[in-house]
Amino acid sequence: MTTTRTKTTFAPPVMEARRWIAGREFPSSRPLINVSQAAPLDPPPDGLRRHIAETSINMPEAHLYGPVLGLPELRAEVATRWQTHYGGEIASDQVAITSGCNQAFAAAISSITSETDEVILPTPWYFNHKMWLDMQGVQTVPLATRDGLLPDPKDAKALITKKTRAIVLVTPNNPGGVEYPAELVKRFYALAKKAGIKLIVDETYRDFDSRSEPAHELFKDPKWDQTLIHLYSFSKAYRLTGHRVGAMITSADLLTEVEKFLDTVAICPNQLGQHAALWGMRNLGNWLAGEREEILARRDAIQTNMPLLEAKGWKLLGLGAYFAYLEHPFEMASDDLAQDLVKRAHVLCLPGTMFHPEGSLDGKQQLRIAFANIDAAHITGLFARLAAYDPPAAR
Repeated sequence: MTTTRTKTTFAPPVMEARRWIAGREFPSSRPLINVSQAAPLDPPPDGLRRHIAETSINMPEAHLYGPVLGLPELRAEVATRWQTHYGGEIASDQVAITSGCNQAFAAAISSITSETDEVILPTPWYFNHKMWLDMQGVQTVPLATRDGLLPDPKDAKALITKKTRAIVLVTPNNPGGVEYPAELVKRFYALAKKAGIKLIVDETYRDFDSRSEPAHELFKDPKWDQTLIHLYSFSKAYRLTGHRVGAMITSADLLTEVEKFLDTVAICPNQLGQHAALWGMRNLGNWLAGEREEILARRDAIQTNMPLLEAKGWKLLGLGAYFAYLEHPFEMASDDLAQDLVKRAHVLCLPGTMFHPEGSLDGKQQLRIAFANIDAAHITGLFARLAAYDPPAAR
């Protein structure tokens, strides 16, 4: 039997988790607490929705094909704002707009690798990164993280071979929530630069970083674009998940290769989504600051409630952005535990097995909690349910 590209990888984890609740009913007295997906469920704020509607009505060209690498105005806005925030020099022709950050990653990998090449991913990894590498025939090289779920550049150096094309960092991390220290990111950049490979830094959740200062200073290197591929998503910041708008910042030369991929897959990013992202960047600064404060408040709520779980043998491995990453105290594997939590605790979360290589012992002991859609009160209820959970083996 022929092994197709898609058969080389696993089923989409979030879709798999949704099947666990398909056909189930949960009583109003104890409704399902869904912490499986890191995407806001609320629509964009009213002003942004009105802008999308007005653009749809008043701008006929918004319904046509646009430039493959994105609206020039949005590319320029990203370049200016990133330059202001991070320092260094960033030109608009070093920015591409993509159909979501996942497509930015796919385009980057397709532009720098060939089949059987290698890419280093810290574990626990973001599962869609692993899935795309699988489907491209690119070998994923796991980089085990240490205390605090932080990867070590020395460990990464030992994994680099002649086939290595990139190291991927996600900060704040998905699934771990950890904010990588600027000095650590700098060390990885120096390693990649010396090895002549790319450093892909996915900052999808940068708008919810607890630090007020820039997460790194990589753009201050005059030759940053020869090593760095920076990825971003507008989806989380402005609740534009359905509009699919992301960005890639790298060398103009590499973007000529990226353009080939984008033109073949989607031709151009969603036009209404791009206009929405541009309007959001220009008009929703205060609103976004408030969203960040709410996420940080939820992070505090998790820290406040964590002693309840620690008394039961749980451990908090990572916390930040939309995520709390936990180690559970039970003998059962996390994929079985996650499904049993649906039945007994009415909680839907993702098991660590979805973020690790198959058979990983670490993955069997871990769970990801995504708190994008539960406030502090619901977090208290969630932790109470987890603390009260009694696995079948203990009965």
